[in-house]
Amino acid sequence: MPKWRNGFAAALMLVLPLAQAADAPKRAPFHPPAESEIPAGPLGDAIRYGEKVLTQTQGYAKKYVGNGLNCTSCHLNGGKTPYASPFVGIWGVYPEYQSRDARVNSLQDRINDCFQRSMNGKPLPDDSDEMRGVLAYMWWLSKGVPTGMDVEGRGFKHIKAERAPDEAKGKAVYAAKCSACHGADGQGMSGANGSYLFPALWGPNAFNIGAGMARLDTAAAFVKTNMPLGQGNTLTDQEAYDVAAYFTRQPRPDFKGKAKDWPKGGKPADARY
Repeated sequence: MPKWRNGFAAALMLVLPLAQAADAPKRAPFHPPAESEIPAGPLGDAIRYGEKVLTQTQGYAKKYVGNGLNCTSCHLNGGKTPYASPFVGIWGVYPEYQSRDARVNSLQDRINDCFQRSMNGKPLPDDSDEMRGVLAYMWWLSKGVPTGMDVEGRGFKHIKAERAPDEAKGKAVYAAKCSACHGADGQGMSGANGSYLFPALWGPNAFNIGAGMARLDTAAAFVKTNMPLGQGNTLTDQEAYDVAAYFTRQPRPDFKGKAKDWPKGGKPADARY
């Protein structure tokens, strides 16, 4: 082979990884707007109402809830915490295909998935003030994020266990790190007005088995990054898996629609049913 071709081949090998990196999907920075940026007038009123529905769900959408949780029991800080399934940027990534439904879901579908599973309740009507407010709030949080682009911190951070999760070890982690807030019995802690200060992790007032948080991988990733509250990333990946194995396998409400999930396959290995 001529020397120039050797040189060209070497140069091509150097350029290709750069080109591939340039073509790789990019993520928008995680930058939720400030409260002061909520517009005045009816739109601003709807945004603020939607925030209340999500952060004070027991008070503003109680008739659609079947347990003791608020939406922000999992979507922390009003959906503004990265790697806690934030709402930032969510507006522009829907419609999106979900294998659990084997269909393309709208954002309204995804919101109601949470109400039926995580909140163990029933769906918000599409034309309700609650749904319109939630959509307005999510739209506002997503301002500036290009349509179709994920933000840094969407969903949960991937972690990896070193061995099979051990429920007995997880029970010890729970007693040491979690029970002070969620209770030794996993039933959470109520405030003076009866609302939850810290949500139940199992039992009748917790999320049902159809919720994403009932899955081992999801629960472990959430715990690793966000728990104990204010001390995220202090547990090892393995400790997060162990404690998730412990609390996700505790008794919790059933999900009546579970037989319809993953009708075309794709069921994850960590699903509860």
